[in-house]
Amino acid sequence: MFIEEAVGSLLTPDGRADPYPTYDALRAHGPLVEAGPGFYVATGYAVIDEILRDPRTRVEDAELLDGLAPGWDNSRAARSIARSMLSTNGPDHTRMRRLVAGAFTARRVAAMRETVATQANTLADYLAFLARSGDPVDFMAEFAYPLPVRVICALLGVPAGDQQWFRERAGDLTVVLEPQLAVGEIDAADRAAAELEAYFTDLVSRRRREPHDDLTTALVQAHDGGGDRLTGDELLANLVLLMVAGFETTTNLLGNGLVVLLRHPDLAARLRENDALAERYAEEMLRFDSPVQLTSRWSREDTEFAGVAVPAYSQILLLLGAGNRDPDRFGDPHRFDPTREGGQPLSFGAGAHFCLGAALARLEAQVAFPVLLRRFPELAIVGRPVRRDRLTLRGYASLPVRPDP
Repeated sequence: MFIEEAVGSLLTPDGRADPYPTYDALRAHGPLVEAGPGFYVATGYAVIDEILRDPRTRVEDAELLDGLAPGWDNSRAARSIARSMLSTNGPDHTRMRRLVAGAFTARRVAAMRETVATQANTLADYLAFLARSGDPVDFMAEFAYPLPVRVICALLGVPAGDQQWFRERAGDLTVVLEPQLAVGEIDAADRAAAELEAYFTDLVSRRRREPHDDLTTALVQAHDGGGDRLTGDELLANLVLLMVAGFETTTNLLGNGLVVLLRHPDLAARLRENDALAERYAEEMLRFDSPVQLTSRWSREDTEFAGVAVPAYSQILLLLGAGNRDPDRFGDPHRFDPTREGGQPLSFGAGAHFCLGAALARLEAQVAFPVLLRRFPELAIVGRPVRRDRLTLRGYASLPVRPDP
């Protein structure tokens, strides 16, 4: 398959549904290849990891977009993402990340374990209740979405009654992270961004009047404090980012992970019998079918990666899902093997923009899967799982299962 043909196939419904054969076809041309003028595609683990960590590359920020696509900021959704630490570089990114990381501490995440376990068991009870009807239950709607939404809402101090509202708007907003989208999707994303910003403006005001022990209060205090601080726009943008990123990727991890577990009943049985294996299983799920499949970087100057000259101002598409199945890094990469050693997946990125929520997503998977497997030893997929028509955020739209009541 030619390079241009392979890249094009990733933008088709079939290519998005199963991108892994296309990744292999691209990798056959080399770990980093030129796919067009000023456009490069990376499939090799080592080169993706190198580019993510290299200060000679940058994320697509507002300054870059001004030069590439004047008028891009007519989209409220694009502006919201661009103001967050996800899409900033240099001192602004360092300042924002330090302030957010100061609130999103390891202690705060570790303290969420009991909350995660309580919510996972409550949702398992609800699955059992639904199963009494004898009809299939949609795992995505009834567990994979509610669990991370409830957890991130608890972390941010968002009322439980607003959780479904957030799920709907996050689904609309995250489309702007895709490499291809329709006009109608942009309109829906802009409406979602406006509604989310209005919501958090109100929540910030309430937390100023009545501080709570939650992440929103901590970020408000970072905004209001002296010295380096978040601007008002940055505060709202990062709250929206934390909410959306805080459950979209974890939802996909839970859905993708359950499918692969139920298709390997012998491996599911081992995890059911031994919770201590959960960490390894979660890592292999992240590697095998990554909930985030790609990101990109732009070269600041003339550079060279993996022996390929990359001119300044070139875009490099980093196929994280391909790097996670690179045979030079992972033996027999298309096999799900939770016993494999020494391969940290690229699913949460690397370097300065490594995902702050990685520990929380891992915690939720490590807790949820043993709960599900113990509670439902005969849990099975019934019917046909339906993939979301997305490439960047890979997951299921619906996943019909039959829990044993």
